[in-house]
Amino acid sequence: MIETLRSSDTWRAFRRDRMAVCALITLVMLACIAVLGSAAIETSQSLDPAQIRLADKLRAPLSIPSARLSNDLQPFLGVYWLGTDDLGRDVLARMLQGATVSLAIGFVAMAIAVAVGVLIGSIAGYFGERRIGPFSVDSLLMRFTDVMLCFPSFFLVLTVIALLPSNVYYIMVILGLTGWMGIARFVRAEMLSLREREFVLAARACAIPSWRIVTVHLLPNALGPILVSATITVAGAILTESALSFLGFGVQPPQATWGNVLADGRAYIFDAPWLFFIPGAAIFIVVLAFNLVGEGLREASDPRLRRI
Repeated sequence: MIETLRSSDTWRAFRRDRMAVCALITLVMLACIAVLGSAAIETSQSLDPAQIRLADKLRAPLSIPSARLSNDLQPFLGVYWLGTDDLGRDVLARMLQGATVSLAIGFVAMAIAVAVGVLIGSIAGYFGERRIGPFSVDSLLMRFTDVMLCFPSFFLVLTVIALLPSNVYYIMVILGLTGWMGIARFVRAEMLSLREREFVLAARACAIPSWRIVTVHLLPNALGPILVSATITVAGAILTESALSFLGFGVQPPQATWGNVLADGRAYIFDAPWLFFIPGAAIFIVVLAFNLVGEGLREASDPRLRRI
């Protein structure tokens, strides 16, 4: 009953944050567009992101295709809605494919980071007093976390990806395995705060196993910080993947991502500015939306920060 009340209070507080709600609506719309766009790319030849139309290269947004194109090369609904690039590829189709790839990388990397962070944070926070030789479990895990935080994460990811074959699955795993440290520290702090509460002491007195206390009683109470960290992790993963693809170390052509669409357009920033500004605006909006949702969740889950 208490958890239900807390959840309803959190949702009401979140709904009062108009910017966070708008950001959440934006993300839901983007996810729907990515899913529908992916299905359309699979079924429609006119939305092939790799289709080259040299007769229509560097066409502006909302332009009509050239009469020299055959019927099977026509763009979606007969209009280049977002223009074309230097090879005549439809920017709309490439942005739709890039949305699917970027969101998939962001959410899979977030899931890996949350799993690793929750595991390490829970062990360090609840079982941290146990000792391995002269060191406590908490000390060992937190020093390992500090070591991981000492490395600049982007350059660590860049180094690992440069040594491995360019593959979207490698990128997901690497981004997840280098983004768990903040989540681990949040979860550890929550565990340290919650493990001395009366309901935990009562669970111990009833001889409930420790793993069940952690998973059933403690983690649900730490869900707020985990959700906040998860949204920020998704934004960071999308931004890192875009930067890697922009530098040529991320997802490789012909598969489109927002990063390599942005990289293709940098040479035409004055002649065809839409090639640069459209993917740049998409990355900015998505990362900002995830950060606003995370900030809204943080304020809503903490009674001390709720807006009156």
